[in-house]
Amino acid sequence: MKEIYSLIENILYNKTTALIRGESGVGKELVAHAIHYNGIRADKPFIKVNCAALPENLIESELFGHEKGAFTGATNSRKGRFELADQGTIFLDEIGDFPMSTQIKLLRAIQEREIERVGGNETIKIDVRIICATNQPLEKLIETGKFRQDLYYRINVFPIYVPALRERKDDIILLADYFLEKYAKLNNKNIKRISTQAIDMLTSYHWPGNVRELENCIERAVVLCTDGVIHGYNLPPSLQSAQVTGTTNIGKLESVINTVEKDMIIDALKLTNSHISKAAKILDITERMMGIRIEKHNIDVLKFKNYTNL
Repeated sequence: MKEIYSLIENILYNKTTALIRGESGVGKELVAHAIHYNGIRADKPFIKVNCAALPENLIESELFGHEKGAFTGATNSRKGRFELADQGTIFLDEIGDFPMSTQIKLLRAIQEREIERVGGNETIKIDVRIICATNQPLEKLIETGKFRQDLYYRINVFPIYVPALRERKDDIILLADYFLEKYAKLNNKNIKRISTQAIDMLTSYHWPGNVRELENCIERAVVLCTDGVIHGYNLPPSLQSAQVTGTTNIGKLESVINTVEKDMIIDALKLTNSHISKAAKILDITERMMGIRIEKHNIDVLKFKNYTNL
């Protein structure tokens, strides 16, 4: 992500068209926000258009506006999104879903920086930065005749690829800590940290829903947390599978019990700097039983020596 923000710096002070690519949920809109709010147009409008959500018969009117009487129900003249974004930025999200029938008019708006309202004949000049985003393979859409090649070349001036969360494992805990602080504050909870077992589960998961899924996961964990620490059993069932937790697939109840037990042992070892007898005392079990459970869960005791409880 640092590399991405370094790349962004190159276009902050001009109006180069950017194309942000990546899977759904990776944070493409956040990149668009970063470009706009850190650039010379930061105090101007930022207008977002979700191309996939607009009905095909209304897209043209939404983008370019319409004149009074242009169609049934057009009782007044209305500015479109491009006019509203004048002097600022327009963010065309999911541009791969744009219908072919409107792509030629979009091409003109991007290329000439001018539009015409529906039902009008006046050419309106616009000064906007255009940022597009998509999770679709535009090159394949061109091959199948679903996306114009000339439009592709016009929007692909400055491509930015946002990798999937599974491709940037180091970001998982940083993001989890950020969401933990955010939702702990929103829910008026004092949550100090994420347990080691929960961290292992977070970093082992493949995150098909990317950052959006991680945020939802942490929000849920914060709601369920009762003791100031996010434990493995606070995380969704999808993260508590046998493959992630290292437990055998012998029933949901035993799997959860093993997860809780391992979590509590690790927390006790952290509190005592890996002192087994002191950790056993905290858990109210014998030192021998502590050793058996450490061996059962294959816990590296020395890993928590001189551990700093944040």
